[in-house]
Amino acid sequence: MPALPGPGRAFADRTFDAVLFDMDGTLIDSVPAVDRSWRRWAAEQGLPDADDFRIQHGTPARSLIARLLPADRVDAAYERIQELELVDNEGVTMLAGTSDALAALPAARQAIVTSCTRPLAEARMAASGLRPRSVVVTADDVEHGKPAPDPFLLGAERLGVDPARCLVVEDAPAGVASARAAGCAVLAVTGTHSAVELGAASPAPDAVAAGLGAVRFVVGPDGVRVTDA
Repeated sequence: MPALPGPGRAFADRTFDAVLFDMDGTLIDSVPAVDRSWRRWAAEQGLPDADDFRIQHGTPARSLIARLLPADRVDAAYERIQELELVDNEGVTMLAGTSDALAALPAARQAIVTSCTRPLAEARMAASGLRPRSVVVTADDVEHGKPAPDPFLLGAERLGVDPARCLVVEDAPAGVASARAAGCAVLAVTGTHSAVELGAASPAPDAVAAGLGAVRFVVGPDGVRVTDA
Protein backbone atom coordinates (compact mmCIF):
# COMPACT_ATOMS: atom_id res chain seq x y z
CA MET A 1 0.00 0.00 0.00
CA PRO A 2 1.52 3.36 -1.00
CA ALA A 3 2.23 5.79 1.84
CA LEU A 4 -0.19 8.66 2.29
CA PRO A 5 1.16 12.07 1.29
CA GLY A 6 1.83 14.86 3.75
CA PRO A 7 -0.56 17.82 3.89
CA GLY A 8 1.71 20.09 1.85
CA ARG A 9 1.54 17.78 -1.15
CA ALA A 10 -2.02 16.53 -0.71
CA PHE A 11 -3.54 20.01 -0.36
CA ALA A 12 -1.12 22.07 -2.45
CA ASP A 13 -3.84 23.37 -4.76
CA ARG A 14 -6.71 23.53 -2.26
CA THR A 15 -8.12 26.02 0.20
CA PHE A 16 -10.77 25.49 2.86
CA ASP A 17 -13.43 27.64 4.48
CA ALA A 18 -13.04 25.95 7.88
CA VAL A 19 -11.13 23.31 9.81
CA LEU A 20 -13.03 20.84 12.01
CA PHE A 21 -10.86 19.25 14.70
CA ASP A 22 -11.48 16.03 16.52
CA MET A 23 -10.46 16.47 20.17
CA ASP A 24 -9.08 13.34 21.89
CA GLY A 25 -5.88 12.20 20.20
CA THR A 26 -5.90 15.23 17.90
CA LEU A 27 -5.88 18.30 20.17
CA ILE A 28 -5.37 16.64 23.55
CA ASP A 29 -3.81 13.46 24.88
CA SER A 30 -6.37 11.70 27.06
CA VAL A 31 -5.39 8.11 26.21
CA PRO A 32 -3.96 7.14 29.63
CA ALA A 33 -7.03 8.44 31.47
CA VAL A 34 -9.40 6.85 28.95
CA ASP A 35 -7.69 3.47 29.18
CA ARG A 36 -7.69 3.57 33.00
CA SER A 37 -11.41 4.32 33.14
CA TRP A 38 -12.39 1.72 30.58
CA ARG A 39 -10.25 -1.02 32.14
CA ARG A 40 -11.92 -0.37 35.48
CA TRP A 41 -15.32 -0.30 33.80
CA ALA A 42 -14.65 -3.58 31.96
CA ALA A 43 -13.64 -5.28 35.19
CA GLU A 44 -16.80 -4.06 36.92
CA GLN A 45 -18.90 -5.36 34.03
CA GLY A 46 -17.26 -8.78 34.18
CA LEU A 47 -15.88 -8.60 30.67
CA PRO A 48 -13.11 -11.06 29.78
CA ASP A 49 -9.53 -9.77 29.56
CA ALA A 50 -10.54 -6.65 31.49
CA ASP A 51 -6.93 -5.97 32.51
CA ASP A 52 -5.99 -5.57 28.85
CA PHE A 53 -9.22 -3.91 27.73
CA ARG A 54 -8.78 -1.18 25.12
CA ILE A 55 -11.49 1.15 23.92
CA GLN A 56 -12.01 1.68 20.20
CA HIS A 57 -10.93 5.32 20.14
CA GLY A 58 -13.08 7.73 18.17
CA THR A 59 -16.35 5.84 18.73
CA PRO A 60 -19.12 7.18 21.02
CA ALA A 61 -19.21 5.33 24.34
CA ARG A 62 -22.84 4.28 24.06
CA SER A 63 -22.27 2.73 20.64
CA LEU A 64 -19.33 0.71 21.94
CA ILE A 65 -21.20 -0.43 25.05
CA ALA A 66 -24.17 -1.55 22.93
CA ARG A 67 -21.82 -3.90 21.07
CA LEU A 68 -20.39 -5.34 24.29
CA LEU A 69 -23.36 -5.79 26.60
CA PRO A 70 -27.01 -6.93 26.43
CA ALA A 71 -29.51 -4.17 25.71
CA ASP A 72 -30.96 -4.20 29.24
CA ARG A 73 -27.52 -3.32 30.70
CA VAL A 74 -26.52 -0.54 28.32
CA ASP A 75 -28.07 2.45 30.10
CA ALA A 76 -26.60 1.66 33.51
CA ALA A 77 -23.21 0.76 32.02
CA TYR A 78 -23.16 3.99 30.05
CA GLU A 79 -23.91 6.04 33.17
CA ARG A 80 -21.09 4.25 34.97
CA ILE A 81 -18.41 4.97 32.35
CA GLN A 82 -19.49 8.59 32.33
CA GLU A 83 -18.98 8.73 36.11
CA LEU A 84 -15.53 7.15 35.85
CA GLU A 85 -14.30 9.34 33.00
CA LEU A 86 -15.55 12.59 34.52
CA VAL A 87 -13.50 12.12 37.69
CA ASP A 88 -10.29 10.73 36.14
CA ASN A 89 -8.56 13.37 34.04
CA GLU A 90 -5.12 12.95 35.54
CA GLY A 91 -2.43 13.42 32.90
CA VAL A 92 -4.76 14.90 30.27
CA THR A 93 -2.65 17.43 28.36
CA MET A 94 -2.67 19.43 25.15
CA LEU A 95 -0.73 17.84 22.32
CA ALA A 96 2.20 19.58 20.64
CA GLY A 97 1.08 22.01 17.96
CA THR A 98 -2.47 22.44 19.28
CA SER A 99 -2.09 26.01 20.53
CA ASP A 100 -0.41 27.24 17.34
CA ALA A 101 -2.93 25.50 15.08
CA LEU A 102 -5.95 26.97 16.85
CA ALA A 103 -4.38 30.40 17.17
CA ALA A 104 -3.77 30.52 13.41
CA LEU A 105 -7.48 30.23 12.63
CA PRO A 106 -10.23 32.80 13.30
CA ALA A 107 -13.11 31.56 15.46
CA ALA A 108 -15.42 31.52 12.45
CA ARG A 109 -13.13 29.06 10.65
CA GLN A 110 -12.70 26.39 13.33
CA ALA A 111 -14.74 23.94 15.38
CA ILE A 112 -14.20 20.97 17.67
CA VAL A 113 -16.18 17.84 16.82
CA THR A 114 -15.84 15.16 19.47
CA SER A 115 -17.39 11.82 20.41
CA CYS A 116 -17.35 12.89 24.08
CA THR A 117 -20.50 13.98 25.84
CA ARG A 118 -20.59 17.71 26.58
CA PRO A 119 -19.77 17.36 30.30
CA LEU A 120 -16.83 15.09 29.51
CA ALA A 121 -15.57 17.36 26.73
CA GLU A 122 -15.70 20.32 29.11
CA ALA A 123 -13.87 18.37 31.83
CA ARG A 124 -11.09 17.31 29.49
CA MET A 125 -10.70 20.77 28.01
CA ALA A 126 -10.40 22.22 31.51
CA ALA A 127 -7.89 19.55 32.58
CA SER A 128 -5.71 20.10 29.51
CA GLY A 129 -5.94 23.90 29.46
CA LEU A 130 -7.67 23.88 26.08
CA ARG A 131 -9.87 26.95 25.78
CA PRO A 132 -13.40 26.11 24.59
CA ARG A 133 -14.11 27.17 21.02
CA SER A 134 -17.17 29.03 19.73
CA VAL A 135 -18.44 25.84 18.07
CA VAL A 136 -18.11 22.51 19.87
CA VAL A 137 -20.14 19.53 18.65
CA THR A 138 -20.43 16.62 21.11
CA ALA A 139 -22.14 13.24 21.21
CA ASP A 140 -25.06 14.93 22.96
CA ASP A 141 -25.77 17.05 19.89
CA VAL A 142 -26.35 14.28 17.33
CA GLU A 143 -28.50 11.20 17.04
CA HIS A 144 -25.81 9.21 15.25
CA GLY A 145 -22.16 9.62 16.24
CA LYS A 146 -18.98 8.76 14.37
CA PRO A 147 -18.57 6.93 11.97
CA ALA A 148 -21.90 8.42 10.79
CA PRO A 149 -21.52 11.81 9.07
CA ASP A 150 -23.82 13.68 11.47
CA PRO A 151 -21.17 15.23 13.79
CA PHE A 152 -19.16 16.85 11.00
CA LEU A 153 -22.27 17.88 9.08
CA LEU A 154 -23.48 19.68 12.20
CA GLY A 155 -20.07 21.28 12.78
CA ALA A 156 -20.09 22.70 9.25
CA GLU A 157 -23.70 23.84 9.62
CA ARG A 158 -22.99 25.70 12.84
CA LEU A 159 -20.09 27.50 11.18
CA GLY A 160 -22.29 28.27 8.16
CA VAL A 161 -20.00 26.57 5.64
CA ASP A 162 -20.32 23.82 3.05
CA PRO A 163 -18.93 20.48 4.35
CA ALA A 164 -17.20 20.04 1.00
CA ARG A 165 -15.18 23.18 1.82
CA CYS A 166 -14.08 21.84 5.22
CA LEU A 167 -10.91 20.08 6.27
CA VAL A 168 -11.29 17.59 9.10
CA VAL A 169 -8.32 16.73 11.31
CA GLU A 170 -8.75 13.27 12.87
CA ASP A 171 -6.73 10.59 14.60
CA ALA A 172 -9.01 7.53 14.35
CA PRO A 173 -10.50 5.46 11.51
CA ALA A 174 -14.05 5.98 12.83
CA GLY A 175 -13.56 9.74 12.63
CA VAL A 176 -12.03 9.51 9.18
CA ALA A 177 -15.05 7.52 8.00
CA SER A 178 -17.40 10.08 9.53
CA ALA A 179 -15.65 12.99 7.84
CA ARG A 180 -15.54 11.21 4.50
CA ALA A 181 -19.23 10.42 4.70
CA ALA A 182 -19.89 14.12 5.37
CA GLY A 183 -18.01 15.05 2.19
CA CYS A 184 -15.04 16.67 3.93
CA ALA A 185 -11.35 16.45 3.12
CA VAL A 186 -9.40 14.63 5.82
CA LEU A 187 -5.98 15.08 7.37
CA ALA A 188 -5.12 12.24 9.75
CA VAL A 189 -2.63 12.70 12.58
CA THR A 190 -0.70 9.84 14.10
CA GLY A 191 -0.50 9.01 17.77
CA THR A 192 -3.54 6.95 18.67
CA HIS A 193 -3.01 5.07 15.41
CA SER A 194 0.04 4.67 13.20
CA ALA A 195 0.36 6.01 9.66
CA VAL A 196 0.07 2.43 8.40
CA GLU A 197 -3.18 1.86 10.32
CA LEU A 198 -4.64 5.15 9.14
CA GLY A 199 -3.62 4.45 5.56
CA ALA A 200 -5.28 1.06 5.71
CA ALA A 201 -8.58 2.56 6.88
CA SER A 202 -11.48 2.40 4.47
CA PRO A 203 -12.04 5.08 3.41
CA ALA A 204 -8.52 6.42 3.80
CA PRO A 205 -7.68 10.03 4.67
CA ASP A 206 -6.25 12.39 2.05
CA ALA A 207 -3.05 13.00 3.97
CA VAL A 208 -1.23 12.10 7.17
CA ALA A 209 1.01 14.07 9.53
CA ALA A 210 2.88 13.33 12.74
CA GLY A 211 0.59 15.50 14.84
CA LEU A 212 -0.41 19.14 14.55
CA GLY A 213 3.15 20.20 15.24
CA ALA A 214 3.95 19.04 11.71
CA VAL A 215 1.18 21.15 10.13
CA ARG A 216 0.79 24.85 9.43
CA PHE A 217 -2.47 26.68 8.73
CA VAL A 218 -2.32 29.96 6.80
CA VAL A 219 -5.42 32.12 6.35
CA GLY A 220 -5.67 34.21 3.19
CA PRO A 221 -8.37 35.96 1.16
CA ASP A 222 -9.25 32.70 -0.60
CA GLY A 223 -9.49 30.63 2.59
CA VAL A 224 -7.29 28.38 4.71
CA ARG A 225 -4.21 26.80 3.19
CA VAL A 226 -2.54 23.78 4.78
CA THR A 227 1.20 23.21 4.51
CA ASP A 228 3.90 21.16 6.15
CA ALA A 229 5.42 22.97 9.14
